[in-house]
Amino acid sequence: MVGSRFVRAAGGAVAAVACALAVGCGGDGTHRVSGTVTFKGQPVPVGKIYFTPDATKGGSGPSGYADIKDGKFDTASAGGHGAPAGAVVISIEAFDPNAKPDKVDKSDTSGEVLIKSLFPRYEVQADLPASSSTKDIDVPAGAATAKPKQVGGPLVSP
Repeated sequence: MVGSRFVRAAGGAVAAVACALAVGCGGDGTHRVSGTVTFKGQPVPVGKIYFTPDATKGGSGPSGYADIKDGKFDTASAGGHGAPAGAVVISIEAFDPNAKPDKVDKSDTSGEVLIKSLFPRYEVQADLPASSSTKDIDVPAGAATAKPKQVGGPLVSP
């Protein structure tokens, strides 16, 4: 009987650790966010989604992120990280792996493959709960013609 209580207690501890790692309910204050991303009514084929605390609205904590594949994302998936609760800026980068790039430099022998962006980085503000949640985002068609935002100031050489 003592052995079976130990096995049950150890099993419970293992389950709690697995939850913390898989769902993002660990000690860093992040939470699992999953959902879909569409553009022009179609799932985004490949991309990345970021959940950055919105400091202008009191948001804080580590950023969350996940890969987008076939329109779906989950911060608990491999390569992802849970999102903070509260005010965040959601940023989406989306690519069409089947599109040919605008320019091909025939002299480039690096072996790198260029993937065409579907639209410049798209951002939207949101308020995330302090628990696991689902967030579906429909990127408007106008995002494809939007001018990319300049991050920071001009580059200055010493």
